[in-house]
Amino acid sequence: MSGIYIHIPFCKKACTYCDFHFSTSLKYVDEMTEAICTEIIRKKDRIADHQVGSIYFGGGTPSVLPSAAFEKIFNTITRHFSVASDAEITIEANPDDLDAKKIKELRQLPVNRFSIGIQSFFDEDLIWMNRAHNSGEAENCIKRSQDAGFENLSIDLIYGYPLLTDQKWLSNINKAIEFETPHISAYSMTVEPRTALAHAIKRGKQVPVNDEQSADQFISLIEQLGKAGFEHYEISNYSKPGKYAVHNTNYWRGIPYIGIGPSAHGFDGETRYLNIANNAAYLSDIREGRLPETIETLDLYDRFNEYMMTSLRTMWGSSLLKIEADFGKVFLHDTLKSIKPFIERKWLMNEKEHLTLTLDGKLFADHIASELFLIPEDHH
Repeated sequence: MSGIYIHIPFCKKACTYCDFHFSTSLKYVDEMTEAICTEIIRKKDRIADHQVGSIYFGGGTPSVLPSAAFEKIFNTITRHFSVASDAEITIEANPDDLDAKKIKELRQLPVNRFSIGIQSFFDEDLIWMNRAHNSGEAENCIKRSQDAGFENLSIDLIYGYPLLTDQKWLSNINKAIEFETPHISAYSMTVEPRTALAHAIKRGKQVPVNDEQSADQFISLIEQLGKAGFEHYEISNYSKPGKYAVHNTNYWRGIPYIGIGPSAHGFDGETRYLNIANNAAYLSDIREGRLPETIETLDLYDRFNEYMMTSLRTMWGSSLLKIEADFGKVFLHDTLKSIKPFIERKWLMNEKEHLTLTLDGKLFADHIASELFLIPEDHH
């Protein structure tokens, strides 16, 4: 099975912490929809021998697109690809877009999953983040989606920012659990350069993000969701057993997918394609018959490092047998050497030839993975 990722580069307003590619002007929505359909057709041979098992609309805020635009995109996909009858089809949505009318329209389309950007159930936090919705809309849109038959929901939360006391965080977690959505994604607030938040911190208008607070809130999240029957199957993702996000899990397992739209990227197992992150340049490339992408061929080291980075973040971990089979004995030997300090520190476990992070290790996932990376000059 392969995936299709479609980047919808529009938002109503800019959240203070976001550095994704988007535009708050919606005047090119029709032209962008046409261009996305054209790119889908041009890339139809990239995964021609696979069925499509997942389609994911990310962004930006895909839910700002009119339903007619989604319909056009779906028609294009089904004409040119073989889509599995049980494919997971996700739209990232903001609560303020999911009114009764929009939900009803999307229900007529093949969409079967929403990933809803709640972030917090507290109005003061949402105002601080410059979100377009309020807490009432957050709660209503979850109920409304469920009532309309969208059982398979994921909700996003953010932790580790100055306004979020531990009490408020517990309240957010409990509220998320009460809604009985099968999937929850939670991210630590990171300060990306060139965002409004970074600028405000630099000017002393905002207190910096506190790593200790983030770590404590991360651990309490793991504990609370664990008690409620969620599996912590990837660093930022929690689900009821078997309800993993199909599309994202395929990324972490290195399964091929195509990326459509400005700033999207795709991967075929050997090569990564990166689309230009500029709406005007993207549209003009498509108009003039070019694919708006740069191609990056991954060598053995890139592929190994990527495997370590993504697999270690999951509960399935990194397989030593796979490392030996796919990358050779030298890679295995070097890995066994470089994991020693982390095993001694009890940050990593090696069980049944699988490396997984311990609870303490999860706090340092990216650091541990990067310490296990190999570069050609390590090998003589």
